[in-house]
Amino acid sequence: CPGNLILKTYDLARELRDAGTVVISGFHSPMEKECLSLLLRGRQPVIWCPARRLSAERLPKAYDGPLAEDRLLILSPFGEGIRRATSDTARIRNEFVAALADKIFVSHAAPGGKTEVFSRKVLSWGKPLLTFDSLENAPLLAVGARPLS
Repeated sequence: CPGNLILKTYDLARELRDAGTVVISGFHSPMEKECLSLLLRGRQPVIWCPARRLSAERLPKAYDGPLAEDRLLILSPFGEGIRRATSDTARIRNEFVAALADKIFVSHAAPGGKTEVFSRKVLSWGKPLLTFDSLENAPLLAVGARPLS
């Protein structure tokens, strides 16, 4: 993801937090983990969907407060047999999250990459897909993503 879009994504996470918007995500990549940290500093609910089974012993201490306040919900479509995330479980999790969400946001999708394939699938479902209005996202916008306003 280009650096300028990473910075815009952090700003967006702060805006969503300050607006009290509920966010659902896998929060898997380093950028997404930082966004989760920003969101958990707010008061709004957050839904985290790992690409593996649920496991209380692996939760960071920073989640204790939001969990106790009923602001953090952890959902997984996987049973006890899925102990670690893989590219397949990440794909399934991403589709699970998108099915639950009202709108889907993608910071950036490299042409021909897995995120672009996922974005096209979401668009085929008729779900609103939002992205930053930038030259780097021209391919996403060209296939039907809407610019984030």
